[in-house]
This record gives sequence, structure tokens and C-alpha cells, in this order.
Amino acid sequence: MKIVNFVINKEHTKSFGILNADGIVDVGLHAGCRDINEFMAHYPLDSLQRYVALSADLQLNDISFLPVIDRPGKIFGVGMNYAEKRKEFNETNPAPTLFIRFADSQVGHNGTVIKPASTNEFDYEGELAIVIGRTGRNISAEDAPAYIAGYSCYMDGSVRDWQHKWYTAGKNWPSTGAFGPWLVTADEVGDPQNLKIKTWLNNRLVQDDTTTNMIHTIPQIIAYISTFTQLSPGDVIMTGSPGGVGKTRVPPLFLHQDDVIEVEIENIGRLTNRIQDSALSGIVQSQTAA
Repeated sequence: MKIVNFVINKEHTKSFGILNADGIVDVGLHAGCRDINEFMAHYPLDSLQRYVALSADLQLNDISFLPVIDRPGKIFGVGMNYAEKRKEFNETNPAPTLFIRFADSQVGHNGTVIKPASTNEFDYEGELAIVIGRTGRNISAEDAPAYIAGYSCYMDGSVRDWQHKWYTAGKNWPSTGAFGPWLVTADEVGDPQNLKIKTWLNNRLVQDDTTTNMIHTIPQIIAYISTFTQLSPGDVIMTGSPGGVGKTRVPPLFLHQDDVIEVEIENIGRLTNRIQDSALSGIVQSQTAA
């Protein structure tokens, strides 16, 4: 299934549904629960199968996409998890590098990604995102696939001059990340460690790799994170970005007003967003200028 989280344009009503060949089945309308977070807290996603055969209630032009999970309890990012990326940044630490994102730092497919006014080093990172479907703690790598509800694309926008040694400061400016276009359930994705992942900037291919080249596999990541915290339905894990980011290019290649950034992952879809400069003038000064 492809599960879409959205706002109905005409009614300004939030809901979620199943995308099929005819349009969108509005699950929120039929199930009496319009919040995907609330639904996942009480029911497994495979219970949505009962709605798959229903006629479409909406078309794609009737909705505006929300982030796949717009109110996750936790968003984890895994840094330096591809071989080429590690080479670019001279990374040698063998342990997974983790950071967190906040819910208000993300937008949905076709949403506007905001370049902060306080930086000229706003970078792109295309990533495979995992959505957790079951509650678990101390999950073994062998059991980890059973805890995955599905997968999506993520554009992990990074304010490089605010990262320094603390990734979180560079990852959480409002509307700097994008999550979508939809959630694809695990049964339709196939082997998540053998997916092509590509990023385009203004139709220029800037990242081109496969998830085979992850340093820490998806089961290993879930096992590692669940050792120190409970994972719950709707939690999100970004699994890392391949090489080719703008920071390490010569000259650097950063995001600016009206740029279009796209992340495509095999068997999942293509996430598209346009960049807009923040309307705020430099109220907060960059740390590099301090």
C-alpha cells in the first residue's frame, strides 16, 4: 500500500488515505479517525487492507501533502552511514552517528523548504526513511524487520555552518527537511538494502548510490537505537545520506531561492520540493560570525 497524509484543500480538513490507480481512498473519512499518528497508535497498518478495494474519494489535485508522519514521537537521523559520504568527511568513527529532528522541521511532498536567513550553507541530503509500526525495546537485528511499518523518502536539509560537532543545531530549523511523498508498506518495497537512491538539484543528478552501501544496515540501526530507547508506532528513522552532498564539492553546491530538490528511491517514489528564502531577516546570527 501507498499511504498518504494530507489536508483536503477545499475543506482544510486533515486526513490520510490509500493511494491507488483511481485516486485516494480517504481512510480518515471511512474509519472515523483522520489522524495517522492516532491511528498507528491503536492499529497496525495492515488493518488498512479492508479499505484498499473502495472507490477513490479524492484526486491528487484535491489535496496538499503533509509529512508522511507529521507528529512523530521521535525522529532519529543516522549520520555518515554510506561509504562515499564517510570518505568525503574523513569519518573514521565505527559506531553509528545519531542526531534528532523535531516535527516542525519537516514539510511534505511539494511543500516549500525554507532556507534559513542566517546561513549561506544550506545543504541537501537524500535519504531512505523508516517508519516504525510496533512498540519495541531491545529489539534484535534478526527481529527488526517485523517492527517496520514502511518506508519513504527524506530530504534531510542541513545548515552546515550550524552543525559543528552537534548535528542537532544544523538539522532543526523550521521547514528545512522534507518527508514524502507517501509511506510504502514493507511488503511492497522488497529488499530495503538493495534500493537505488538518487537526488536531483534543478534536474542535475547530485547523488547516485544504492542502499547496499550503508555501513550500518537497517536491522542493525533499529537494534542499536532500541537498546537505549523504546521505539513506538510512528517513530521515524532516517538511515543516512550517500556521498555527493554540496558541502564537499569544489566549489560547494548549496540550496538557494527557487531551487528544486528531488529525492527518488526505487520502489518508493520521488519527493519534490522547492526552496524559498526565509522571510525573517537575520535576527539570529550564525555561530561562525560570533
